[in-house]
Amino acid sequence: QVQLVESGGGLVQAGGSLRLSCAASGRTFSSYAMGWFRQAPGKEREFVARISWNNGNTYYADSVKGRFTISRDNAKNTVYLQMNSLKPEDTAVYYCAADPYYSGGYHYTTERRYEYWGQGTQVTVSS
Repeated sequence: QVQLVESGGGLVQAGGSLRLSCAASGRTFSSYAMGWFRQAPGKEREFVARISWNNGNTYYADSVKGRFTISRDNAKNTVYLQMNSLKPEDTAVYYCAADPYYSGGYHYTTERRYEYWGQGTQVTVSS
């Protein structure tokens, strides 16, 4: 089973930056699309960003476009989320997830598309 461990969360003031990391196990990591989701208290988990397995194509929620950047280092089995210009509404637990392409019938913004999930890391943005 693939294991994912997030790190890099914390408390930051509005306008600041954080860089999240997700370390993954498994020798087939490079064949998985990777995504980031977030969940604020009392709200549904929502899609944040995704990066494909082959050509590095990226996809972002409208709410984070121009501010967040997803990237991956396959040699290190790690995916990153660089978050700039943070806003209080970005406050949430952030989860990384792996899509081994088992569930193509679900849109990539849907959490059901992803097979493996990390435990999450808290990001709090103060005003």
